[in-house]
Amino acid sequence: MNTSADPASRNRPEGRMNGGRALAEMLRLSEVGPMFGMGGFQLLPFYDALGQLGMRHFLINDERCGAFAADAYARVTNKPGICDGTLGPGATNLVTGLVESLNGCIPVVAIAGDTNRGHSWKNMTQECRQTEILKPAVKELIRVEQTSRIPELTRRAFAVATSGRPGPVLLDVPEDVCHGAHDFIAEDFAIDPTTLAIPARRIRPDRGDIDRAARLIVGAKRPLLLVGGGIHLSQGYAALLAFAEAQAIPVAHTMSGKGGIACTHPLSVGLFGRYARIANELIEASDCLIVVGCKLGEIATKRYALPPAHIPLIHLEIVAEEIGRCHPAEVALWGDARAGLEDLAEALSDNAGRTRTARADYVAEIPRRMAAWEEEASPRLNSRDRPIHMARLCRELNRALPADAILVADGGFAGHWTGLLYDTKRPGRHFIPDRGFASIGYGLPGGIGAAMAAPGTPVVSLTGDGGFNMMIGELETARRAGLGLTIVVVNNAASGYVKALQHAMMGGRYQSADLSEMDYAAVARAMGVGGIRVEDPEQLGAALAQGMAERDRPTVLDVVVTRDPGQMLPAVDNRTLEIKQGDRVA
Repeated sequence: MNTSADPASRNRPEGRMNGGRALAEMLRLSEVGPMFGMGGFQLLPFYDALGQLGMRHFLINDERCGAFAADAYARVTNKPGICDGTLGPGATNLVTGLVESLNGCIPVVAIAGDTNRGHSWKNMTQECRQTEILKPAVKELIRVEQTSRIPELTRRAFAVATSGRPGPVLLDVPEDVCHGAHDFIAEDFAIDPTTLAIPARRIRPDRGDIDRAARLIVGAKRPLLLVGGGIHLSQGYAALLAFAEAQAIPVAHTMSGKGGIACTHPLSVGLFGRYARIANELIEASDCLIVVGCKLGEIATKRYALPPAHIPLIHLEIVAEEIGRCHPAEVALWGDARAGLEDLAEALSDNAGRTRTARADYVAEIPRRMAAWEEEASPRLNSRDRPIHMARLCRELNRALPADAILVADGGFAGHWTGLLYDTKRPGRHFIPDRGFASIGYGLPGGIGAAMAAPGTPVVSLTGDGGFNMMIGELETARRAGLGLTIVVVNNAASGYVKALQHAMMGGRYQSADLSEMDYAAVARAMGVGGIRVEDPEQLGAALAQGMAERDRPTVLDVVVTRDPGQMLPAVDNRTLEIKQGDRVA
């Protein structure tokens, strides 16, 4: 095999090579980051090629964790994350992580080994109908039927993963295709550089629709921006900030949209939906809502009770069929979030000065409302209770984490508390919750992916004890990778969210919600990593600082939090809360 030295050809290879080498060469040309997986016979030539090419691949202990790590890597870098699984159980273990990326609109390229086609459906070891299982878990499943087509179909995988609404793509590679050989020419190994990060393609809303939206906005006295995760996919931070400031429009966000503007910005009104500070009140009083890159799903709308039907709504969304799915739109803006915000700003620029003056009193309400919320929440935020109150933990995270830090939040308990109370200090993906599928167990492997994506940046992963129990084996992965990752285990000896809901709905009858009391710091130390047990809220700041200072190995902070199920839900003291069957207010 010959390799061209011409920089213009990007060092494209040529000659006879097996399918695994061709796949590895395409990933090399695509400038992928670390890959995560667990090998098997079907993909051995691929693994061998990665080693020969000096590419970074990390053995993980469960393929689901590899998919989660790839997802988090993609969220931080906006480049497709790469994961793999071998035939059968390796491939099916990818499903949960891939659905997270599918629902969360995250670009991932996953590779699954498959049976030798000469013996398929003859009860081969680990054989199953894996393409049928995986197909609904991805944006597109690409079956590679010929070794010669590996470069072409890998190229398509990147194009699909990064275009429109991003998502995961699965390359299903039969054993004989991966092990088989073909005489490639250099021209086979082409890659479109515009498809190597999101957004690969931008589309602008129709000009007539922009003008209709502008007329609604200019006439509004109390407009409000509702921002979802699409702002990150579009990298629309500067456009959002410029538009909000020029038009004096406050910004509320979903959990995925946190960081569209800094949470500390005067126009930020925080989370809206199931849990909120002041945003829900502002939604109710608004006369024009501008929804940006948000699907208006269950949590963002308090199970579709928000926003009120009488308020005109402008919906800017990259996927046309999402507009109107959950709430009718007065004006539909089909297009990229950044491009749409830029076009709206331009259409409204002539009146910006007069508009800011007219909305001065409206904007002045925000700090007063926030101060009132802060005063009401102060007993929880500053609690000295032992076990530790979750709100106090969130406040200490706000104090300890620098502006460039990344907080990865697991599903359920950890994600909801930090979604409400953690404040990003600059625009960008500095808060990563797994809201696509909200799967428990994302915290540790997600932290691994984020730490690899941003070396030198403090990364803190927040997970419940239940989620940590699921993924504890990945501490070994983090140790082997030498990651200075801080893992905060919210230790309440329970499946906290479920127990809190049972408390509110079932009159305190708890079933299958309790866990054993564990010293996770001691477990961590036994696994050769740092372990700090924190039972006093006054020690949280020092423990977080110690964890973030350790740069060569992970540190587990075992934080003992409240065991009272009446204090386990964010923003609610549910010791007297009653939830009727079928309701979902928490």
